[in-house]
Amino acid sequence: MACLVALASLTSQALSATAEKYILYVGTYTQDTKSKGIYAYRFDPASGKVTDLGVAAETANPSFVAIDPAGKYVYAVNELQNYQGPNSGGVSAFSIDRATGKLTFINEVPSRGADPCYIMVDKGGKHVLVANYTSGSIAVFPVLADGKLGEATAFVQHTGHGTNPKRQEGPHAHSIDLSPDERFAFVDDLGLDELLVYKYDAAKGTLTPNDPPFVKLDAGAGPRHFALAPSGKFAYVVAEMASSVTAFSIDLKAGTLNRLQTVSALPKDFKDENDDAEIHIHPNGKFLYTSNRGHDSIAVFAIDPKKGTLTPIEHVSTQGKTPRNFEIDPTGKFLFAENQSSDNIVIFHIDENTGRLKPTGKTIEVPSPVDIKFLKEK
Repeated sequence: MACLVALASLTSQALSATAEKYILYVGTYTQDTKSKGIYAYRFDPASGKVTDLGVAAETANPSFVAIDPAGKYVYAVNELQNYQGPNSGGVSAFSIDRATGKLTFINEVPSRGADPCYIMVDKGGKHVLVANYTSGSIAVFPVLADGKLGEATAFVQHTGHGTNPKRQEGPHAHSIDLSPDERFAFVDDLGLDELLVYKYDAAKGTLTPNDPPFVKLDAGAGPRHFALAPSGKFAYVVAEMASSVTAFSIDLKAGTLNRLQTVSALPKDFKDENDDAEIHIHPNGKFLYTSNRGHDSIAVFAIDPKKGTLTPIEHVSTQGKTPRNFEIDPTGKFLFAENQSSDNIVIFHIDENTGRLKPTGKTIEVPSPVDIKFLKEK
């Protein structure tokens, strides 16, 4: 009898997991496009069906979005240079209507720098962290009552420049991510060719430089986004300008990194212009994916579980132009490739044994997509 009860429980859990559905929020560029702001969709992983819920919120250039851990609020950068004054973009807060997927505007604060391009919420839902690209700065904002954003609790202005006078004339902070225990923040700065490390105080929302404060990438590489392996032993940085991925071993107790390897994200025979964009690791920790803008593909790599090094597997066309970003769904079964210049998101099936991608034949039409986040329906 006990075995039957246990089997019934496992079957129930499996059916529950299969039955989970999601709301997708897509951030876009609205300037010089047909986009109106943030778009919403429903997604059923069991069938692969996507249902269009329309415009969730009208807002300017919400290129990157984030959802708080409780699933009550969406936060978005407004990637602008002159929000309520020069040299600053905005950060907007919205409440979520789960029945419709619609978002209700709460408030907006200056991002403290021009062209904020990345946003995340800490695990406690107490602070929002933002990277300002053009100004080369990072900031932390407290989440107040009812999801409202307060004035910045931390602000750091990067200084210096890289070797490319056209693209690295100054700092260009491109992303900010937290370690699993939230003791450290990792910041890619494209203009400095550095992955900077800060100590993060989740209670106060403050940032202080770690010791050492950064690791260097190759001159002119242009680090853009960061990914941490589920094991916590390895970290990876995709370099936009070099179209490469650099692997590091990482000590999460000290916040230190040691470089292991740098590999190209492009096929050997590709010689045209290309900028890499996004990087993600499959939930099973076996595979790493990056997007190529120019080659318009997703590069797939196998991760050595002991060494952390990468081996190329394949390059798959995104069936569109300029895959600025992509996202792996929470089930690990699908990859959503966002083609900014062809106004669509193409959905691929992931073979969880080989890491390879296969088009599902399903495409979401959305103007100038940039970022996508999944919210589990309750």
